Amino acid sequence: MRGETITLIHRVKAGEDPGGGIIWNTREEQVDDVLIQDGSQSNSTDPIRPDGIQVAKTIHMPRAWPYRSLRGAKAVIDGVEYTVIGDPRPYTGGITPTRWNLTVELADTRG
Repeated sequence: MRGETITLIHRVKAGEDPGGGIIWNTREEQVDDVLIQDGSQSNSTDPIRPDGIQVAKTIHMPRAWPYRSLRGAKAVIDGVEYTVIGDPRPYTGGITPTRWNLTVELADTRG
């Protein structure tokens, strides 16, 4: 089994402004061997967005990827930018005998 290549976009602290607020930059990185699983897809029930849809995916990150927090990150798959849900953590204790040890849920809303 072989995964696909995706792009991760994360925020990185670039410094602080004079008032003590954090200044953020974004950083993109290519990650190979990511398993991509389609999740639920539904039409929006919001009356303001009658043509809206919600798309969810789950990706499984390879054990070889050096873990860092994905809170606030985005994942680009096939040119579509998805938002990472929460702050997923890798499996610990060697409970997974495969090459993938981090499950990440993604979401996108359009329309």
